[in-house]
Amino acid sequence: MNAANDPVFNERGLLNAAIPSEAQIQQGMLPADGQNFEQWLESRVARFATRRYDWDALKFQADYDPKYRRAQMRYVGTGGTGVATDMNTVPAAHFTFSTMVIPAKHEGPSHIHYDVEEIFFMLRGTLKVICEKRDASGTVTDRWETVLKERDLISVPPGVYREEINIGDEDALMCVMLGSPTPIRPVYPPGSPLSQLKR
Repeated sequence: MNAANDPVFNERGLLNAAIPSEAQIQQGMLPADGQNFEQWLESRVARFATRRYDWDALKFQADYDPKYRRAQMRYVGTGGTGVATDMNTVPAAHFTFSTMVIPAKHEGPSHIHYDVEEIFFMLRGTLKVICEKRDASGTVTDRWETVLKERDLISVPPGVYREEINIGDEDALMCVMLGSPTPIRPVYPPGSPLSQLKR
């Protein structure tokens, strides 16, 4: 069994085995049959006016503890939240892109992505980000934290637990990118009650 921080490799490298081949991805980025240039490019635009904040994407966490209440607004693909039914996004090819609102004094719980880096780019507010490495038993072996403010960015590598806490008095708004069109759902630390919850 892999330790919690060990990368998970498959025959194509550090990837989710469900990701299509690069040839399929490239084909999916071409105009559809009968689609002219304007229609093709318009299909690759996600307008703010047609987005909505999805407070239900991570509702299972907020139902467990209200401090985890936050919302996702999707632009490219559906991200790592497990939402697979949002067809109002630009199709993801190599990454996903969304915005996330974390209300004051709320947080994103500690979780890990084994297959992708995750980028947080702060648009407004103040977040404390805590990163940890853990051994196979779940014991923290390394811990680091920082505070992100407007226009700060962090790229969290695969295999590192991350937690985001809004330490400000206003909603925090950040862009979130995941380096895969279909990231593997995040995993919670060993012993976390969130790992027992059904989505």
